[in-house]
Amino acid sequence: MSEWLGAAAVLITAGGLLSAVAVYRMVRDVGSALAVLLDFLVAAGLVRLAGDLSWDGILLAAAVVAVRRLISAGLATARHTAGSPVRGVPHPGGRR
Repeated sequence: MSEWLGAAAVLITAGGLLSAVAVYRMVRDVGSALAVLLDFLVAAGLVRLAGDLSWDGILLAAAVVAVRRLISAGLATARHTAGSPVRGVPHPGGRR
């Protein structure tokens, strides 16, 4: 892998960490911050894959995408369970 692709992947990962912290501080929701971090990690993995096109790299990128989708699905399910208010969204019947 070329040096600049490795450096770009590290910068994307660092940007993801900083962005996740910023999202958590603004929204106070771990799920949203984790989703942002996972998106950046997927991007960094794809940049690394561009420089190291091997089966190991492809499997690693696929694993990161699969984990991201599983976590996102779990967070969405947890947010939409019956009777659980979603933070920041008013309840349709007024105050509970």
